[in-house]
Amino acid sequence: MSPRRSYDQYCSAARALDVVGDRWTLLIVRELLAGPRRYTDLHADLPGVSTDVLASRLKDMERDGLTTRRRLPPPGAAYVYDLTPRGRDLLPVLQALGAWGQPELGERRPTDAVRAHWFALPLLRALEGQGLVEVRLEEGAFHLHVGAEDGPVYGDGPAPAEPDARLVLDTATCTAVARGEVAVPDAVRTGRIEVTGEGALAKALREA
Repeated sequence: MSPRRSYDQYCSAARALDVVGDRWTLLIVRELLAGPRRYTDLHADLPGVSTDVLASRLKDMERDGLTTRRRLPPPGAAYVYDLTPRGRDLLPVLQALGAWGQPELGERRPTDAVRAHWFALPLLRALEGQGLVEVRLEEGAFHLHVGAEDGPVYGDGPAPAEPDARLVLDTATCTAVARGEVAVPDAVRTGRIEVTGEGALAKALREA
């Protein structure tokens, strides 16, 4: 494990960048906000990262107290990586970066990879309240834990239990939400987002 590089500046922003400023680190945090992930799953959802760099970043993040590594009990018996409470504290940092970066999205480039769950954080910023939300796009389904104070804030695939709301929308609408061009309630009112479910979140969206 290589020693941590430092800006050697007595400034909290510089100290934070000493820990999370390396390429890929915050995107690994983005993936682990979905809960424990295997190395192979992380590698699959971080297109462009080499195996050596991913392994190095994960070791650094464990050393710096952002992640833990543990072995699943049989029959899984695989190792998974998970965020520590300090790692999870980076959620508002990622949300602020995402909000700041909205104008940078522009049109999707031919070389741009995309995963359905990458829309999870923008949608979490756009939704108010608390509850389980299932989202269905052409690229696939994912679910959100809106207002969650601990544990995963989103996950791949359908909701693990009956959700408080189901949202069905196309990628163009989800992209518009991610860019800050349209608010979720406005998209619901104009029919761009279909909302089903009997939970408080679903009712609030239909009545907004």
